[in-house]
Amino acid sequence: MAARNYGQYCGVTTAVELIGERWALLIVRDLLVGARRYTDLKRGLPRIPTNILAARLKEMQDSGIVRRAPFTGRGPIYELTPYGRALEPVVLALGRWGFAAMREPDEGDVITPDSLTMALRTAFQPDAAARLPPMDYEVHVADVALRVRVAEGRLDVVPLAPALPPVGGDLPDGEPDLVFAAGPGIREVIAGSLTPAAAVESGVIRVLAGEASLLDLFARTFHIEITASPEIDTPAVPA
Repeated sequence: MAARNYGQYCGVTTAVELIGERWALLIVRDLLVGARRYTDLKRGLPRIPTNILAARLKEMQDSGIVRRAPFTGRGPIYELTPYGRALEPVVLALGRWGFAAMREPDEGDVITPDSLTMALRTAFQPDAAARLPPMDYEVHVADVALRVRVAEGRLDVVPLAPALPPVGGDLPDGEPDLVFAAGPGIREVIAGSLTPAAAVESGVIRVLAGEASLLDLFARTFHIEITASPEIDTPAVPA
């Protein structure tokens, strides 16, 4: 049952009624990475009040978007239904659309394993990846570390820390081909406005292990073409 009714007979209206409440779409984003316990969702969305998280999960269960899997030793697991998983291309498209408006993070903004995983899935170019050799990356952004495996046009992401239920496959055997740490400026590499070499030279990316030249493959594999950016009206200054 939708939490709010806008009184219009329209598919867009129905979608907004189902997932338009605050925090709902971010819960969907994290569940697209994998099934999660309540405590996992709370850790991944640290600013969400506990009563709001419980309410959104209940609403989305009532709407057929989320279901609660059988209890485990540590509590119930929440996962998306097939109807809920059908939101994946919508969420990825929203991520690409929002990417064009991203600027420097505000103070207190956090990066989580699930948000970084979905950011990589948003930027992933399977056709380009299929033409490139298999690669195994270890990516560090803020306090998050991910093992990122690309092979035959397929992307698998496994969080290294903090620990979460394993999703996206097992940790690849052997050492990664490239280990690097990046700040928020990596978005410029993904957008193509900063070359990998310039990113390394400026300190946006620090190569910790492997050849820096492999960053070129990363930039070809993870790319978002910005075709339009928000135009912000600036008030005219009185003469």
